Amino acid sequence: MGIIAWIIIGLIAGAIAKALTPGKDPGGCLVTIVIGIVGGLLGGWLGQLIFGVDGMKGFFHLSTWITAVVGSVIVLFLYRLVAGRRG
Repeated sequence: MGIIAWIIIGLIAGAIAKALTPGKDPGGCLVTIVIGIVGGLLGGWLGQLIFGVDGMKGFFHLSTWITAVVGSVIVLFLYRLVAGRRG
């Protein structure tokens, strides 16, 4: 159940990260969803390490959501750097 919760958090965090980082993305909606999931997983993992929140019970913790959104913003930024150089 933990991985499904992180995917859901990643979807929401990806949408928030997209709203926080204006500009045109090289990918479409599907790429933004994948970036959100990756960023949410990365942020959630870092949140567990930094804040010590249990992955199964941390779904409603504010620190979980903040780290997931920050992780998604970072992954989105890195994707724009890499994809911008190719295009």
